[in-house]
Amino acid sequence: MTGSKFHVIIIGAGTGGMCLAHGLRRAGISVAVYERHRHRSDGLYGYRVGIDRTGSYALNKCLSPDLYATFVATCAREPRYFTFLDEQLRSVLDLKLRELTDEVGGEKSVSRMTLRQVLLTDADDMVHFDKVFTRYEQNADGTVTAFFEDGTSATGDLLVAADGTRSRVRQQYLPHAKTLDAGIISITAKVPMNEQTKALLPPHVFQGIGLMQAPHGYSCILHSMEFNWDRDGRAKNNIGGNEAELLEKWPGLLYDNTRDYINWGFWASTDKFPGTVMQMRPAELVALVKRMCHDWHPNMHKLFDLADLDSCFPINIQTSVPIPQWKTTNVTLLGDAIHTMTPGMGVGANTALRDAALLRKRLIEADAGQKSLLQAVNEYETKMIKYGFEAVLKSRKLTSGDQITHKPVVGRVALAATRTALRVAERVPAMKAKILDGMYDARSEVDD
Repeated sequence: MTGSKFHVIIIGAGTGGMCLAHGLRRAGISVAVYERHRHRSDGLYGYRVGIDRTGSYALNKCLSPDLYATFVATCAREPRYFTFLDEQLRSVLDLKLRELTDEVGGEKSVSRMTLRQVLLTDADDMVHFDKVFTRYEQNADGTVTAFFEDGTSATGDLLVAADGTRSRVRQQYLPHAKTLDAGIISITAKVPMNEQTKALLPPHVFQGIGLMQAPHGYSCILHSMEFNWDRDGRAKNNIGGNEAELLEKWPGLLYDNTRDYINWGFWASTDKFPGTVMQMRPAELVALVKRMCHDWHPNMHKLFDLADLDSCFPINIQTSVPIPQWKTTNVTLLGDAIHTMTPGMGVGANTALRDAALLRKRLIEADAGQKSLLQAVNEYETKMIKYGFEAVLKSRKLTSGDQITHKPVVGRVALAATRTALRVAERVPAMKAKILDGMYDARSEVDD
């Protein structure tokens, strides 16, 4: 038991919810998480997520020092370049990314399933699995009760919705807060990393991140993920002793099948796909991508062919519709439950982590008697709504079916203009530096 003045209920054991839970427990605040999956080994999906300065500082504040060190040890090697490519794998603009200057502030690459397992480590006393949320009731005494499909319930002083894009809490609490299709469908898959597949990518793309921009509004992202353990789960010989010891002791690795891989993710506007795309089998999805990209470089077709079919699936990209601030109560939201965004800026997970760190800070102030619980939640919501919905709008502007690049004729003109501008920047150091600065500025917000 803690000596905190209130008890927090979190619905959803995703990235933001678990970061908040660890942060509250570390601060001595009573907290419990209710997760719909039946076991910690369920829900191991998704590929690379880039943890920027925002997310890394949030994790550093919320996780115990040992668990944060484990997170760092389980990251893949950091990307060294960001390369814009055409469909023939020719570099249009090649940006050398900034080197890691400190353990906390640098960009980190982690598998989503690995991050999930890190966040579920040392959390057995906090997380209740197989709890499918159905509804909540706000009680006359100022508490709130969550009800679950199995007939059980849980009561606390604050309920935090961290249950993702289809949040059932949001549907009850803010029924006017909607999500909509961004007009983009993505197909993604892993390719096992070996000497054959490594050779298919240009050196800087293999060492970093490649973004292909092609006619018809087609795009493809390429990530290379090399981890600190081998295919048998043993720590590799080239890592330091402290990291090797952490990996060997980390129980999360026992539940994680992440190994070195190359990830490709192809996307285009929804109208370019057949209406049955979301029901297609993996082999059909790969064949579809190959047909759509029939004139791309042969190496890309080889990468498509070598996809692990068990890892291939389609995604209908969603985005939130911003709403005005609501009246604060003992129910609040974080992450995708309130500000689902497209991957256009790559800040979705980091914004959820920022939410967690900010809400933790405000709740610590309330627990210390510096303000009431509702005042703390109101201050959190006021700031979160502003930066969260700003990120939603900016991300949608970069990745949506409304972009001119998806239009016939004018889309080709826009693509040619973009490529010309990037090629000029490649040759003008000041322009190149400005583009790089802009990439970091969009991913570097840290709250005091």
